[in-house]
Amino acid sequence: MNAILRTPELPLDQRGRPLRDLRLSVIDACNFRCGYCMPADRVPDDYGLDASSRLSFDQIETLVRGFVRVGVNKLRLTGGEPLLRKGLPQLVERLARIPGLDDLAMTTNGSLLARHAQALRDAGLRRITVSLDALAPERFHAMSGGRGDIARVLEGIAAAERAGFSSLKLNCVVQRGVNEDQVLPLVEHFRGSGHVLRFIEFMDVGTCNDWQSGQVVPSRTLHDRIHARWPLHALDAQYRGEVAERHAFNDGAGEIGFVSSVTAPFCGDCHRARVSADGHLYTCLFSGSGADLRPALAQGETGLAERVAGLWSRRDDRYSEVRGHAAQPPRKRVEMFLIGG
Repeated sequence: MNAILRTPELPLDQRGRPLRDLRLSVIDACNFRCGYCMPADRVPDDYGLDASSRLSFDQIETLVRGFVRVGVNKLRLTGGEPLLRKGLPQLVERLARIPGLDDLAMTTNGSLLARHAQALRDAGLRRITVSLDALAPERFHAMSGGRGDIARVLEGIAAAERAGFSSLKLNCVVQRGVNEDQVLPLVEHFRGSGHVLRFIEFMDVGTCNDWQSGQVVPSRTLHDRIHARWPLHALDAQYRGEVAERHAFNDGAGEIGFVSSVTAPFCGDCHRARVSADGHLYTCLFSGSGADLRPALAQGETGLAERVAGLWSRRDDRYSEVRGHAAQPPRKRVEMFLIGG
């Protein structure tokens, strides 16, 4: 195996945070139109289907190798819906061979997972996260913009289990008056399955979702509701910067997590970068603009690594910490479907 080439000194941002985790969008398109991400009245059905602006597989491999050189050891493939990218297992196979990349994961809406789960596992994908905001069929269909079928997603989860993905993460974005009544049914359904439900506070990502603070259901509220039915106890974080607070069921039926970016920001330990399908780097989920990496990418992984190190060393993002104190929130923010959340 080739030795891991890293820059002499791995970059730290202005707050002393290293770069460890890369979320890479492989496609802008999605077959769902979830209201908090890619609402149908704001984003046309054919959005993201033009492949001309996307990074090629060769470019993506070079990009990831460059990021590994500046400290990244975890990679998550996102979208849009990543399973819409043709040949994705072939890309996974190439990325899985990169020395120094310890974790290779993917986030998906699960609708196409049954078809691809085994190929992805064989190619070297290690973990899968499925976005799952409701269990009731009609509610799920409505929340996906009239595109989603919960039965197909559950089939995808079952196929992933058969392929060897024994513990999936299942992400539920909770919105007051929309799907908070789905929390307990989801917990009841997946308790004891080996999968980990994670409830995410509704965030003001992008500009399409008309976010208001009153729509947020605090994680503490959800914890208390679940704890009253199935008692929980807190677990230690598995690593510094883990975004979800972990809790286990007292009866041993597994664990759940809470992601509380609104009520309990975790900017201080954020070591994640995001790259869009067209090669723009965003150093915060709430960034207003990104830096085009394609010129540096044309210089190979060394040039890419130097460019990323320079950009990261100037990073000072902490949007969630200052959200409630800013006189006026920034009007321009990158849309969630461009950088995978």
